Amino acid sequence: MIWHAGSVGGTMRERLDDAFYRLRETPPPLLAVSVILALLAAAGILALVVQVSSGGRPARAGAGPDAGHTPAESASDRSTPQPARTPSTHPVTPVPSSPSLVGKVVVIDPGHNGGNAAHPAQINRKVDAGGFLKECDTAGTETDSGYPEHAFTWDVANRVAALLRTHGLTVVLTRANDTGVGPCIDARGRAGGDAHAAAAVSIHADGGPASGTGFHVIGPNRAPDGANAGILTASARLATAMRDAFESATDEAPADYLANQQGIVDRADLGGLNLSVVPKVFIECANMRNLTDAAHVTDPAWRERAAEGIAAGIVTYLSSPPS
Repeated sequence: MIWHAGSVGGTMRERLDDAFYRLRETPPPLLAVSVILALLAAAGILALVVQVSSGGRPARAGAGPDAGHTPAESASDRSTPQPARTPSTHPVTPVPSSPSLVGKVVVIDPGHNGGNAAHPAQINRKVDAGGFLKECDTAGTETDSGYPEHAFTWDVANRVAALLRTHGLTVVLTRANDTGVGPCIDARGRAGGDAHAAAAVSIHADGGPASGTGFHVIGPNRAPDGANAGILTASARLATAMRDAFESATDEAPADYLANQQGIVDRADLGGLNLSVVPKVFIECANMRNLTDAAHVTDPAWRERAAEGIAAGIVTYLSSPPS
């Protein structure tokens, strides 16, 4: 088809003249509304053009904040790559429950007690420690700000007990509150045997040099009287499971102020280990005299992670057959 410029130009002038005439005859209120609607339409078209040209696309209805969608829930709505979600800095892998755990007994020993410091005569008396005599107990250490070890161990022990009970385990604590005195180390050492426990763990926090940081697990070495000889191998397995689980849960490194910096040491001078007839370890969760570790032990969230690590170590040990 061939178009003639003259005819096209004439038609356009006629249309413009007609439009101008209609516009002039339009009542002012209606004219104002028409202008506003035209401007809004033009703005919408412009926004669409800008969004498409920048690589985007119109948002779906209901995809805004009020619809409850997060980037993870609406991945199909993303038009550009998004950064990966940052994982927890302390992921704790849950240890699967096993029917074999149900009914087994675990003794948890929260170190020291809140009334020890006020009763020196009671806690300083000597008791059997497995071939020698030693003080009944001590008051424990504390952070520079005054947060005491006995309060830390009581809090963590109860958290551990709650976690272990979810696996069907029966938990026995060596003390009923954080205001009493004792019990003495000989009673703590024999608690596992008295309860016919499958394992026992004594929870502590260290009072090491202020420059040192980290945790360590203490396993039993052969006691002077040899009474704990039967638990040494099993306790070494428990110590390894405890170290690995605690470090994974807390990101606390093995203590850097000990000659052995592998996170496990064996000792024969602790009545709580010498007198045990069931597999047992101590765990020094952190160094309360160090400012970094002090910030950890005074943080309830960190104490929960510490409890998760201790509980995971116990469950792993009880679930794993002897090698």
